[in-house]
Amino acid sequence: MNEWEWELLEDKAPVEFVLVNGVEFRAGDRVRLRPHKGGDILDVALRGKIGIIESLEQDYEGKIQVAAVLEDDPGRDLGMLRQPGHRFFFSVEEIEPA
Repeated sequence: MNEWEWELLEDKAPVEFVLVNGVEFRAGDRVRLRPHKGGDILDVALRGKIGIIESLEQDYEGKIQVAAVLEDDPGRDLGMLRQPGHRFFFSVEEIEPA
């Protein structure tokens, strides 16, 4: 592995909050999900739903991703435990205040 590849594996500093159109979002905040058009069937199903931010993640390119669970998901507790199928990722451009 070269030095750049090793740097990708290093832990990123945790993201405490993100500003979107002047609004600060943190883990635990309620948001309305607005996935971009042209996505998959889950984007269609999740459009307009209320989510709760489980965490803010930074990818290897430094872009912030919002991990959210659905407010009305009966398995929301599984999403909070980071289980697949109950936790969904959105860009900061795909959320708005609830």
